[in-house]
Amino acid sequence: MQNFESDPKPGRLILPLVLIGMIATTYTFINRVATQNDLDLIETETIVENTLIETVEESTTSTTTTTTIPEGVINYLEEITGEKIQAIELGKKVLETNQRWDDKVTSYQEAQQEFQEFIDDFESFVTVFTSPGPPSSNSNLSSSHDELIVLVNLIFEDTQELLEGLTAPDTGERRSAALDSFNNNLDLFIEKIEQIVASATSS
Repeated sequence: MQNFESDPKPGRLILPLVLIGMIATTYTFINRVATQNDLDLIETETIVENTLIETVEESTTSTTTTTTIPEGVINYLEEITGEKIQAIELGKKVLETNQRWDDKVTSYQEAQQEFQEFIDDFESFVTVFTSPGPPSSNSNLSSSHDELIVLVNLIFEDTQELLEGLTAPDTGERRSAALDSFNNNLDLFIEKIEQIVASATSS
């Protein structure tokens, strides 16, 4: 009969069995706790993957766009903005002069002279405003500028009518109608310039 020598390291056989038992016990304990407390077990890898996907999607969908306005357009917008301010100031003078005449603060000759000065001022304003205009390559601005020129000429005609109304043999109806037209056309002129500037700077 052959005699077998005893294993010099008997622990080699026991350790794997102990590890298997610990793993089985831990798995059973976790499942029992989750079942009793109505908990959901979430895999860590799934969370990491979903987070990475969301981060990639966010980084790919966010874009930054910049627009550059041509120098010629900028110069034109600055020019008409300055002319808008000038028109507002001229309009205030017309209203003040008309009010002084209504209040009998100025004489008839003084009112005539001041209304004539407004005609001269707006005649010069029409000449300055008409040229040079926007860059010819920008058809939208060219079309809008043509509309502004029409309004400027209407305002100029209103100043002429104001003087005619001042000298008319009525009781002020003609001058009052001319003033209403003047205010309306001036408001349209100012509003149109603001629209042009807003549209050109936002596109």
